[in-house]
Amino acid sequence: MPIGCGENMTILLKMEKLQRYYETPAGVVKALDGIDLEINQGERVILLGPSGSGKTTLLNCLSALDSPTAGEYMFNGHEVPRDASEPMTSFRRENIGYVFQFFNLLQDLTVLENILLIQELGGAKDPNRATELLKLVGLEGEVNRFPGEISGGQQQRVAIARSIAKRPNLLLGDELTGNLDTETSRKVMTALVKACEQENITAVFVTHDEGLVEYATRVIRIDSGKIVSDELTV
Repeated sequence: MPIGCGENMTILLKMEKLQRYYETPAGVVKALDGIDLEINQGERVILLGPSGSGKTTLLNCLSALDSPTAGEYMFNGHEVPRDASEPMTSFRRENIGYVFQFFNLLQDLTVLENILLIQELGGAKDPNRATELLKLVGLEGEVNRFPGEISGGQQQRVAIARSIAKRPNLLLGDELTGNLDTETSRKVMTALVKACEQENITAVFVTHDEGLVEYATRVIRIDSGKIVSDELTV
């Protein structure tokens, strides 16, 4: 944990000596090689590192999409399920939100309907909250438009609103601005920060873009499956 994390902050998740190894014809690949990590509630963490450094593998373990080979992963004081698809799926459904590089919006639903569908799947359809979330990311004027009728940056902001509609404890993103130009990326990240702060959501994002550091409260650099630096930005 970097210097400056306050003693009164609540730990959301903790990993100890986490490993993820893969057997290949060429030998064992150590995608994660002894990760020790604590993330507090409300932090916005960016994971930086070269291709093949282990960033996406760490993200997959954080979300229980993948099971670590060894080590401990605790979330809100409970051990995260591993090596069992149904409990892992339940963990993700109850705790995790995603923002992907590709927006994955349903093209035959309006912007508002994309949010309402996620709420309905979560068992809590709330049109007023859906509208407020779109307002939060600056899209209150686009509620009745279809994804194909708005820009890529606007679609990504819809995806952000959709991802927080079910009130996740942890929001994850993998190269979420990878398809956007610099100015659009800034608009998307500004909307994301605002949403996380207002909704009190903890966020962890993988990126190659050093320019996104300004939107994080903490930056973790990974190389060869190990954390090589962990610094607060504020």
